[in-house]
Amino acid sequence: MPQEAQSVPRSSGILLHPTSLPNRFGIGDLGPSAYEWIEALAAAQQVWWQILPLGPTGMGESPYSSFSAFAGNPLLISPELLVREGLLDPADLHDARFPEQTVDYDRVIKFKQHLLERAYANFRARAGGELHEQYHAFCAQEASWLNDYAMYMVLKHRHHGAAWYDWEPPLRRHDPETLAKLRGEYAEPLGLVCFAQFLFARQWSALKDYAASRGVKLIGDVPIFVAHDSADAWANPEIFHFDNDLKPIAVAGVPPDYFSPTGQLWGNPVYNWEVLRQQGYRWWVERIKMALRQVDLVRLDHFRGFAAAWYVPAGMPTAEKGEWVRGPGEHFFETLRQALGGLPLIAEDLGLITPDVEALRSQFNLPGMRILHFAFGGDVRDRFLPHNYEPNTLVYTGTHDNDTTVGWYQTLDEPTRNFVRRYLGCTDGEVLHRLIRAAWGSVAGLALIPLQDLLGLGSEARMNFPGRPTGNWRWRLAPGQLRAEHLDLLADLTTVYGRAARAG
Repeated sequence: MPQEAQSVPRSSGILLHPTSLPNRFGIGDLGPSAYEWIEALAAAQQVWWQILPLGPTGMGESPYSSFSAFAGNPLLISPELLVREGLLDPADLHDARFPEQTVDYDRVIKFKQHLLERAYANFRARAGGELHEQYHAFCAQEASWLNDYAMYMVLKHRHHGAAWYDWEPPLRRHDPETLAKLRGEYAEPLGLVCFAQFLFARQWSALKDYAASRGVKLIGDVPIFVAHDSADAWANPEIFHFDNDLKPIAVAGVPPDYFSPTGQLWGNPVYNWEVLRQQGYRWWVERIKMALRQVDLVRLDHFRGFAAAWYVPAGMPTAEKGEWVRGPGEHFFETLRQALGGLPLIAEDLGLITPDVEALRSQFNLPGMRILHFAFGGDVRDRFLPHNYEPNTLVYTGTHDNDTTVGWYQTLDEPTRNFVRRYLGCTDGEVLHRLIRAAWGSVAGLALIPLQDLLGLGSEARMNFPGRPTGNWRWRLAPGQLRAEHLDLLADLTTVYGRAARAG
């Protein structure tokens, strides 16, 4: 069973989503470059590799808007590893010509789908064998979510991408008799979806085992909400606040604040926590168990929603009109702890944090997060400034939602820059290195940086612009861009501040 989050020793790591790894196939994957990345982390004395959610992405390719809370993203499947297993021919990869430093999702999706179809045809042409046995065992073990996910994806394709709540009534309502009739008719495309999930799980498990052999652990990410257009909402409508037509009664968001006068309208359906409680939070327990098969620690995105979340009536144009609705709180986390044998969780406690949220986090001794980019508003009591940290904390220079540190500093006004320089005791040209040093030297148990900051990259390498619907999640590391001197610098800093693996 994974260890409790609070028992993690003083350590450090790097945030990098697998899609950003370099190769010639248009998107980072779980192949050779991922293994080289593990070696780079070990060389830099890093204990942790933090990733974003691994699910199949929907509109905008956001990892936080997935078609499933359980499935893996088929785009991460490595073609090179499929060649090694004899599922593809080397000639199948000859036409791979993609940009090196950005993901062209439209082209990548077509390319990977074609390869998966070829691999599945080759797999089916083999009669029996160990791989077939493993595949059938996987399908049986994961049937509780896999069957619905496969049918959802096939039906979505048959409806030209339309959301499930726009399908004809028997399908929209997940009618068992109707779906049973379709399983025979759609046997081949259903098999392809399941086969892709088998390949993903197989490749990810091997990579995780290799990371463990090199002393590298994984931090994953579980968004609190799921997309309305997802297999989860389609197959489990009773755990959401839907009306009789399976449309949301309320959706998730964030109320107006200093940064947004109209708030943030996310649009995700909100949970019917009373139904979930009556079910023993079964869906959530299984979701976290799945995540912990993939990683060692789970970051719970929007942790404050488990104390109370902002519910906006469906149809509102902004998040201005809504109400705080209590979440499952203590009972939920106690149920999780008993089911998991511990709570290897991280609380993403950013944004508007009220005393009840802090009390819930403290009650279960979950580490919170501190972002250095948020620290320099001028108040020396700011909880994001390192001298105000406590050990049970993760500190970041920035996250996937922030600009790079170089880009961030360039956008600051002069009074804020002056405070940064005074606090760090440095000149403009030294801010990046001193900020990383401030994180590593703090009392926070875990210190992490995006790879872009280790490389000193500017805004061109930013991963996500919150609120911008397109053009995100595309940055990639170019071949040769990460050099030995970067790893040596981080290894030295990590050793000096007692965060190296051997110091734990």
